[in-house]
Amino acid sequence: MNTSTTGGGGAGTGSGTGSGTGTVRYLEIAEALRREILSGELPVGAHLPSESDLAARWSASRGTVRQAVATLAAEGLIGSRQGARRIVLRRERRHSFGELNSFAQWAEGLGHRAAGRFLSRTRRPATTEEADRLALAPGTQVLAVLRLRLLDGEPTMVERTAYADWVAAAVEALPADCRSVMDSLAEGSGIVAHYGEHLIDALPAGSEDARLLEIRRGSPLLRQRHVSATATGRPIEWSDDRYRAGSVTFSVSNSSVATPLERRVGDH
Repeated sequence: MNTSTTGGGGAGTGSGTGSGTGTVRYLEIAEALRREILSGELPVGAHLPSESDLAARWSASRGTVRQAVATLAAEGLIGSRQGARRIVLRRERRHSFGELNSFAQWAEGLGHRAAGRFLSRTRRPATTEEADRLALAPGTQVLAVLRLRLLDGEPTMVERTAYADWVAAAVEALPADCRSVMDSLAEGSGIVAHYGEHLIDALPAGSEDARLLEIRRGSPLLRQRHVSATATGRPIEWSDDRYRAGSVTFSVSNSSVATPLERRVGDH
């Protein structure tokens, strides 16, 4: 049995700049193209019609069409540009959390460009939950990090991470545009994550998340909270990661032996 928890396939995603009418229009166009792709009318490997052709077909502006196309790209249904056109992909992309790969490793292993940037790094006392998750004494200083992750240049996920006091200095020393914190810690400081525990739920976007992910306030977000630990079980980080709707699908495959959790680019 395969059970998926998804960020909504893009249908609930709004635009931070478009009007209500424009938002509905681009979602209608995205849904129509999505049906054509999933039905095989637009087969894998085919070029998506040009923006001008799509605009003429729906009597819409090119900006509205561009939003619809970006929605499908975030869902993984279409790929990188070929001139002004994109290729239909619709192939399954999944990543097992059992491998404990970083976001960057996962994305780049699928042929996507992963990027990230630190928005803030602040030392402060741990909250009660952070101290519990990181096995720290109450009030111990942690490094609180706010970070934006991008997939193929598009805002995809907001990370809010508390790093244990013993790794704080190493994280503070990383460049603002660090591609992967965990990869950099492993390479530069020998701090390697061997274990992880993940909690998954959904919540509406608040003002800060909406601004960073370029969506409407209240839009659905898929949240993954996780703790990473070393081979000896020493906690490294406790993170609250919030994904834009349609960008990622989490899948759990059940068996009598194991229940691996997998992450996929948004699909249907």
